[in-house]
Amino acid sequence: MLPRCRVLIVDDHPVVRRGLRAMLEHEDWVGSVAEASTVEEAVREAVSHQAQVVAMDINLPDGDGIEATRRIVTLCPGVRVLIVTLYDDKDKVARALKAGARGYVLKDTEPDTIVDALRTVADGGVVLGPKVGPEVLTTLQGTPTQLPPPFDKLTPQERKILAGLVRGATNAEIGRGLRLNEKTVRNYLTGVFEKLGVDSRVQAALRARDAGIEG
Repeated sequence: MLPRCRVLIVDDHPVVRRGLRAMLEHEDWVGSVAEASTVEEAVREAVSHQAQVVAMDINLPDGDGIEATRRIVTLCPGVRVLIVTLYDDKDKVARALKAGARGYVLKDTEPDTIVDALRTVADGGVVLGPKVGPEVLTTLQGTPTQLPPPFDKLTPQERKILAGLVRGATNAEIGRGLRLNEKTVRNYLTGVFEKLGVDSRVQAALRARDAGIEG
């Protein structure tokens, strides 16, 4: 079980905040929930609440939730931000991830899926919603010559497995998608970690996320 987390919900619509809060308060990994409706409130609450996980909208009355994310990540090292927004523009996805967000999902996603995404982010994972992932992961699924080093060293199968990590998929889920057993996925991941010079799936996913942004 995850340690109980302090969660901050940032959205200018009270109904959205209260609805998500009501769901989160029933989660055993959530310790407390705070709310904010503007960029300035978000930054202030993140610091005072010592937020560990943030659900962040982009369109806020006094500015941009992506800039708020950048400020919060700078002020609160270790905080994990999930963008929850109406915008499916891939440039916004790239900006958000570059600002330090750990994931990006759309508001029309099922509420339970948003809660699951927050939990995954809280656990150190990286999440891109099903309507977002294919665009951002285009680079990872391209040919080796399209990828920056050291990703150009990966085989096509390794790139597909790495894309699964970026989505926050488990080894079993990756295996089912590629018709591989879990042991084979683990073996592939060992090679991926070695080529990327990382020690964990989280580090690999974060490096892959950065490569997707650059692409």
